[in-house]
Parts: sequence; C-alpha cells; structure tokens
Amino acid sequence: MVLQPYFSLLYRSHGIEGPNLSHWPEPNWTSPQEFVILGFSGWPPGLRMLLFSLLLPLYLATLAGNLLILGLALVEPTLHTPMYFFLGGLSAVEVAYTLVLTPRMLAGFLLPPGGQAVAPSTCAAQMGLFVALGGSECLLLAAMALDRYLAICHPLYYPQLMTTGLCWGLLASCCLGGSVLAIGLTTAIFQLPFCHGGLVNHVFCDLPAVLVLACGNRNLQENVLLVACMLLLVLPLILILLSYTRVLVVILGVGDSAGRRKAFNTVASHLTVAVLHYGCATAMYARPLSSRSLEEDKLVSLIYINLTPLLYPAIYTLRNRDMQGALQRVISQRTPGVVQQADLV
Repeated sequence: MVLQPYFSLLYRSHGIEGPNLSHWPEPNWTSPQEFVILGFSGWPPGLRMLLFSLLLPLYLATLAGNLLILGLALVEPTLHTPMYFFLGGLSAVEVAYTLVLTPRMLAGFLLPPGGQAVAPSTCAAQMGLFVALGGSECLLLAAMALDRYLAICHPLYYPQLMTTGLCWGLLASCCLGGSVLAIGLTTAIFQLPFCHGGLVNHVFCDLPAVLVLACGNRNLQENVLLVACMLLLVLPLILILLSYTRVLVVILGVGDSAGRRKAFNTVASHLTVAVLHYGCATAMYARPLSSRSLEEDKLVSLIYINLTPLLYPAIYTLRNRDMQGALQRVISQRTPGVVQQADLV
C-alpha cells in the first residue's frame, strides 16, 4: 500500500506511535521517496538559534585548526617526518568529515520546523562518507601509534622501517579500509525496505537512525554493524594501547629527563585523542538497536561532530613544540619586523 509511509510520517509528526508496519504483508512494503532529517526541528526557535550561534564558531575554528595543521605539515621542512605526515593526513580527513556533517546540521537550526528533506541517494551518500571518513580516522590513529612505537622502541631501525613508501602505503590502506567498510555497510542497510516512513530522528543520516526505519529481518545488518565496530574500534584500540604501553615502559627506562618529557608529551597527546575518538564512537555504535535511545544519540552527536574534531588541533598544536615552532617560523617569514626581532634575540 503506497499510503503506508505517508501514515507513518503523519503519526510520528504528531508524536503518536503508529501501527507496527513490520507485521504487514511483505509485498505491501514500500520505501519512501525521500528521507526527512529531523535534527532539532522540534525544539523552540530561540534554543535552536542559540545552538547555531554557539556551534558556528566551533565549526569555523575546527576548519581553521585542521587546515593550519595540514598546511604546516606540507610547507614546513622540519615537519616532513612520518609522524607529521600522518598528522597531516588525519587533519585532512577531519576537514572532510566536518564538511560532510556540520553544514547540513547548522542549516537545520535555521530552517522552519519539519526537518530537511533529502533524496535516498543523498542520504546514502552522506552515510557512506561518514563511515568512510570515520573509519579512515580510526585506522589512521592506529598507524600513528605504530609510528611512535617504532620511533621510540626501535630508534636504530626506524629510518629503514618507516620509509616514505610505507607511510603512503599505510595512509592508502587506512583510507581504502574505511571506504570498503562504508560501501558494505551502506549497501547492506539501503537494500532493506523502509516501511516505517522516512523520518530520520538525527542530525544526519546516521546508521542506527536509518536502520530503525527498516522492515523485516535486520539481524544481518545489525551483525554487519557490530563486525564493523570490532574492525574499526576494538582492534585498532587494542593495537594503540599495546603500542603506547610499550612506549611508556621504554620512556621511563632510558634517556635524559628532557627527552623523556618530550616523548611523554607526544604520547600523552596521541592517547588523549585516541580516548576521545574511540570513547565516543564505542558509546555510539557498539550497542544493539534494542538498547538505543535516538534522542540521546542525537544529543551525543553534538559532541563528536562539533567538540571532538576541535580538540584535535588544540591538543596537537598547544601541546606540541614542533608545531608551535613551525607556526612561528611561518609567521616570521611573512612579517619582517618579527624576523628582525628574532635575529636580535
């Protein structure tokens, strides 16, 4: 029956629980012609404008910070090392991740109540890009941990092991791994019929928020999602913890106090980023659909879409003397007065 999605939308728009359409005969299941991303459209206009005014500066600061790290990693010769190669790659992924999610979320605060209508292909593309970029970021953090492990625990062999070719190979593997999982997950979800209408109770086409709209047996899709969480969250996190545990043991046992302090600050920065990223992602996706609250997920999304990406450049620049020195040199090259002052000092 073609009117089933319409009635489902009608029920939900008024906060009424509609009939359980998953028990209707399978030949009558139909998919919506469009999805509607609800976001926070049901909140009072004043509160939505307040959120917009707070989140827009965070979005601009996130873009500026990650572009700054990427630019410094490209133009500053002293940062042409494997660690900053991966950091530049991570910043590039963060810029793309932010551009995929944040502009549409911010636009939702300004639109009239009712949500944003998007075509199914647009919804699928946003979901796929989100998984691909998020998955690439998970794998890149593991590659950065491997780099620090080799640099600190095997310093004599590090130049021979972490070559330019290996760095590019690891970066390509991280992006390819995230993309393959994204294609698999998105394809598996959008093969299902969506008999519960097209209202996505989230700020973007997130996997669980779309999956709950599907009919029939969703066990395969839920299992695929849990397997993806294992591959992108649990295994990289175990590798990161093992690597940095070994690194901390080596740091405490050798070297002078200045060298230990520098190495410890680097490890602390990387661990802080890893805990933030994997903690939010695990809390969001390593749970079955039956135990979820989409309203809570939507609120948590404000953290991992807006705050977590902003903390990355803050942590890597404010706590990193190499980045601070590179930024000062770049600024001094464009400010003659600063150059002369630096020469006098």
